[in-house]
Amino acid sequence: MSDLRVCEVVKTLDLGGVEVLLVERLLRARKEIVDYTVICLRASTDELIERLRSAGITVIDLTGSPRLLVYARLVAAVRRVAPQVLNVHSPAPAIVLRPFVRFGRRRPALVSTVHCERWPKTMRLDRLTRGLDDCTVAVSPLVARSRAVVGARRVLTRMHGVNVQEQRRWAARARLLRREFNLPEDSFLCACVANFRPQKNHRLLLQAVEEVVRLRPDAVFALAGDGPLRDEVVRDVETRGLGDRVRVLGRVPRAARLVAAADLLVLSSDYEGLPVVVMEALAAGVPVVSTRVGGVPDLITSGRNGILTEPGSAGDLAEAMLQAMEPQRHRELRAGALADAESVDMADTAEWFEELYAELAGDVKA
Repeated sequence: MSDLRVCEVVKTLDLGGVEVLLVERLLRARKEIVDYTVICLRASTDELIERLRSAGITVIDLTGSPRLLVYARLVAAVRRVAPQVLNVHSPAPAIVLRPFVRFGRRRPALVSTVHCERWPKTMRLDRLTRGLDDCTVAVSPLVARSRAVVGARRVLTRMHGVNVQEQRRWAARARLLRREFNLPEDSFLCACVANFRPQKNHRLLLQAVEEVVRLRPDAVFALAGDGPLRDEVVRDVETRGLGDRVRVLGRVPRAARLVAAADLLVLSSDYEGLPVVVMEALAAGVPVVSTRVGGVPDLITSGRNGILTEPGSAGDLAEAMLQAMEPQRHRELRAGALADAESVDMADTAEWFEELYAELAGDVKA
């Protein structure tokens, strides 16, 4: 029987970066030491839930709850679980849970894991209640320096990482994966794995792609993700006459495989936290061209393992992609990505959190 009960709360269990980081960590956790329960408010796919349950982790899915009742049911679920440590990965649930559990008779140790430097809609309330946490974990140095952790009593930085060995195995099967995704094996494949939301700025990407494909007839772009702007992006691809060069794949299960099969990862975001997809690219030895936003500069050094551009400039993004496609430059960037793969390895992260949880539970109990 496990000695420590931990509850991890996340707003969604979709195929985004926050969720993937959490799931990959828990899959490597020592369940004989820690009894984990995950509570999510909404899940648009069962993929991550099934992976967690298959690993013996309890998942409480509140997807069917009416909007007006979901937070009341969240509080009730946490009380039923009665964890010794509660780690909340999204600001809105954290704002609700902090006062309820902090002043309970047998309260858990409170942890917030902050994945992004920006919480524009909830920043004020998050800051007002953050002092109730026993510990705040920032997923990158940028987040640790940002306004998102203002008011924290104690801030620790832990870059979570990904499964490097698995990404290397997928990279070794790149041609087979391209066939699976119906992508040309002999193309220069540029992947963009980003949900179709305004901050990802797919319009900017497509503006840059127009210039790239004019000069590189072998370039093919694969766009994976889901979200409210997906149909708009599809129409934009058609309007620009890019249908034979840009493939909108939509939701791709285990999208890290697509990253591993690519020659280049491209991001055109206006802002980011610490993108998991960038870590997946480095793990597979795939160079990255991205806007210089969020925690990306903590991972990518221009000229070494990728090229960074200023956000909002389609011309700069196109030029960076064309540079990265040049054979000699691409070999150099790929070598840099491979050399940096170990820096994004998830291997020790689960143990790091278990040690933190044991320490905090002991402090609260004492």
